[in-house]
Amino acid sequence: MTAIIISAAILLLTGIDQWIKLWAIHNLKGQTPRTFLQIGSFDWMHLRYIENDGAAFSMMSGSRLFLIVFPIILLLLSGYLMLRLGRKHRWIYPALTLIAAGGLGNLIDRIFRGGKVVDYLDFQLMNFAVFNFADCCVTVGVILTIIGILFFEKELPEAKKLKEAKRIPYAREAAPLPEAGELPEAGELPDAPAAELLPELTEEQSDAGE
Repeated sequence: MTAIIISAAILLLTGIDQWIKLWAIHNLKGQTPRTFLQIGSFDWMHLRYIENDGAAFSMMSGSRLFLIVFPIILLLLSGYLMLRLGRKHRWIYPALTLIAAGGLGNLIDRIFRGGKVVDYLDFQLMNFAVFNFADCCVTVGVILTIIGILFFEKELPEAKKLKEAKRIPYAREAAPLPEAGELPEAGELPDAPAAELLPELTEEQSDAGE
């Protein structure tokens, strides 16, 4: 069931990424940038169409073969880690799901769009590369991975020791105590056995002892 949910989430996120890219191709290509996110006087984001032949945020531009092979290896590694470690480390599921979906979304572009990835989000508050939804998924996934390693795995060695510690059995188990209803009342306690009387000493035995 977990594998089905993860696969569905990856396909959903990849589908969203591809749908936005198709929208950008038909509505932004060849157009002037549009204001996308403006809060008050702050112009946060523009929509600007570019075709990127590099990795996320325009890194490693022109390395098409590497940028096709590496995401495939990353997808296989993500699937292996989720199957191997996901049950013990739950944070791996959302983190690697986002990384896998983002990698798959951009991989589809590189294979079917001549090695170029469609980017359209242009951050305005600083000099920053144009990026897309798939890049956001990868970035959030990496952040979750860092948080998981730094915080969720901090107490793992001690917790693991406690879980794997074996119970040491007692050498002898104590006899079970009687229940309250089985205790006799004060008047019903049996009489203690009478002490045996020592035989009286004869005069001869008494003189010999002296």
